[in-house]
Amino acid sequence: MNWSLLASSYGAVFGNVQVLLMTFLGALGGVLLGAIPGMTATMGVALLIPFSFGMDLIPSIGLLLGIYCGGMYGGSISAILIHAPGTPAAAATLLDGYPMCQKGQAGKALSVAMFASFCGGVIGALIMTFLSPIIADMAMNFGPGEMFMLAVFGLSVIVAISGKSIAKGLVSAFFGMLLCTVGLDPTNGIPRFITYKQTGLLEGFQFIPTLIGLFAVAEVIAGVERIIRGEEKQESSHEKITNVLPDWQTIKQIWPNILSGGIIGTFIGAIPGAGGDIAVFVSYGFNKSLSKHPELWGTGIPNGVASTESANNGCSGGAMIPLLSLGVPGDSVTAILLGAFIMKGIQPGPMMYISELPTVYKVFAALMLANLAMLVVGCLGVRFFAKIVSVEKKMLYPIILVISLLGAFSINKNVFDVGVCVVFGIIGWLMNKYEFPLSPILLALILGPMCEKNFVRYMNIQRGNFFAIFTSPIAMVFLIVAVATILFSIYNQSKINKREAAHKAAQKAQ
Repeated sequence: MNWSLLASSYGAVFGNVQVLLMTFLGALGGVLLGAIPGMTATMGVALLIPFSFGMDLIPSIGLLLGIYCGGMYGGSISAILIHAPGTPAAAATLLDGYPMCQKGQAGKALSVAMFASFCGGVIGALIMTFLSPIIADMAMNFGPGEMFMLAVFGLSVIVAISGKSIAKGLVSAFFGMLLCTVGLDPTNGIPRFITYKQTGLLEGFQFIPTLIGLFAVAEVIAGVERIIRGEEKQESSHEKITNVLPDWQTIKQIWPNILSGGIIGTFIGAIPGAGGDIAVFVSYGFNKSLSKHPELWGTGIPNGVASTESANNGCSGGAMIPLLSLGVPGDSVTAILLGAFIMKGIQPGPMMYISELPTVYKVFAALMLANLAMLVVGCLGVRFFAKIVSVEKKMLYPIILVISLLGAFSINKNVFDVGVCVVFGIIGWLMNKYEFPLSPILLALILGPMCEKNFVRYMNIQRGNFFAIFTSPIAMVFLIVAVATILFSIYNQSKINKREAAHKAAQKAQ
């Protein structure tokens, strides 16, 4: 590590007015785009990359990284306030974020999400700076077998997020896995459960329309039902946010979740193809399993928000590791960044650390600046964001519905996706009504294709010998951790159920 070059690179980035301006504009745009369901950070970077054509490399990278980090945090805003994750990686944030909003703690939830996002991003940036070559070497050891076991490990988290009934959680997960089988076979291109005339389902159910339908549209339907029955209560609309950042007591409560979430997010983000969608659920399940009060998770506690948002933004640093070290993008956003580097005449990869080391260090500094810009934008806007809950529900629900349907349409400019969104809205409403958890469906939709593709590839490589996977140390680590996660989660849930049963019995006796 060349410390003098690193220090001068930070000075060059933080002392450049153009870089500062572009990064802060990118963070603002990213937060606003991320807060709109369907407008992902990837879409934001793709939309604004043409504006970077005439810029120098570092200002353009600052703009794109600002959008990236801002978009990752922005997704939590709609997840917390209107039960509609702005980005797929924010899907786990609503598990505790929205219940906090319902308790009249929207401001606190937003401030925790913002602080955790910043800390997770900083953790990711620091790990990227000091450990990128090492982590990149580790990621190179991930073949189809290891990726399959990573997906299995991710699916094991379903047990931890199933709520009171593990059986209902498994039913939801099984339903999600079945949805993954619709469309063309990813290996052979054979249509499954469709005909060639059903062009809308050739690529299966699109994730974003399904996500928006299950959570946002389902919430609108449930809200309208409550209004018709006269059960809808207007939440406290005059919450005063005195601190844009969490108070010291809350920080002491959530810092272990932030630290573990940031580390988990960075290391999973460093695995090409994994991404924040997986990291947030893994972090949530991991922190819930270690909690002294796992029964409180999902009821609206800051720990749940902190564990997911830190992992979410930690992925931004993690995904940059294989991009810079190997020239392999870690996720869809870094794939666009790869194009930006090549467009500027720089080829990311091992040689970049030799021939373009000053540029590498400036990228490190730009990512740190992007996280700082996201924090500043969040601090300035948190009071404004929290006011959304003051809008009368009769006015808010139609707005949510319109934004949701537009978000579903914007992915492929396809009316069919709007229909998918509405159908899954009805399904989500019915599942909520009968207390089937929705999160396992999302996790299955994320991990199902990854699991299937890598399983088929591995079996082809090994000529049908599945048991060869037991010779891979990395795969075995994931398998052991997966089994341990399942057993520990079942044990914890049984304790919670016994405690609740005893509490109900005591209440009846009184």
